[in-house]
Amino acid sequence: MAWLTTDTPQTRMQARLGSVYRGVRLLLGGAVGRLGSLFVAAFIAVALVAPLLPLADPGAQDLAARLQPPGGSHWFGTDAFGRDIFARVMLGTRPSLFVALAVVSLSAPFGLILGAAAGVFAGPAERGLMALTDVFMAFPRLVLAICAAATLGAGVETAILAVAATGWPAYARIARSEASSLRGSEFLQAAQALGSSRWGMLIRHVVPLCVPSAVVRAALDAATVVLIVAGLSFLGLGVPPPTPELGGMVAAGRDTIFEAWWVSTFPGIAILLLSLGFNMLGDALRDLVDPRTR
Repeated sequence: MAWLTTDTPQTRMQARLGSVYRGVRLLLGGAVGRLGSLFVAAFIAVALVAPLLPLADPGAQDLAARLQPPGGSHWFGTDAFGRDIFARVMLGTRPSLFVALAVVSLSAPFGLILGAAAGVFAGPAERGLMALTDVFMAFPRLVLAICAAATLGAGVETAILAVAATGWPAYARIARSEASSLRGSEFLQAAQALGSSRWGMLIRHVVPLCVPSAVVRAALDAATVVLIVAGLSFLGLGVPPPTPELGGMVAAGRDTIFEAWWVSTFPGIAILLLSLGFNMLGDALRDLVDPRTR
């Protein structure tokens, strides 16, 4: 009797929505999760609505108003060219967030699939893929990003490629560890007995089980990406001027740090809060994914 069947698309969707709702409640149940979500959501909102706000032109120079301290007309003061720092900080969050999301979107899937394939296939494939991972992890990530950016030239696309090329090994390590523990599982043996290929088992069964850990790693990695992008722009290898970017704004205030502290301080605080928000969100997600911490 079909009306007695409970496993319908509607009930499955309700179950998924219920799981998402319970996960969000657990994530926002702690102070760390709430604060991290608040920081990240605030920066995303600022990045989305900043072009629509009646802000001062971030590129307009007014030498008569250079290095003015924070006040009524300029909330965060002005820099050495008389540009409004508040408007530049508001718009400077956009490239940092864009690069962070783009890097995570590129490096996480690539590292996840590569690590899961190494864990499932084993043998020479696993040794070769993990050897490649070890080569990339042997060098400091910032140094590799600087070398790549210096070779390819400054720009948003260069920053994304430089940081993404050095970010995938961590995801590969995590996915390989989890996939190796699933290699002899009964459900994989059953899937193979039903005619599923190794790639089919990898995509349908193994990769989805590795996604929660990759999501946690992505939230923590986003904070690192923000700092690396700021470091590249600080060195002149990231987002080129006159586009406002937080790291470049900090670098612009180096020469006037003692007489005009606000030029570097407010962009630095924005970098701190953005990276702190991603770190706190990652810690909350880790507690949510790992049942041992509940």
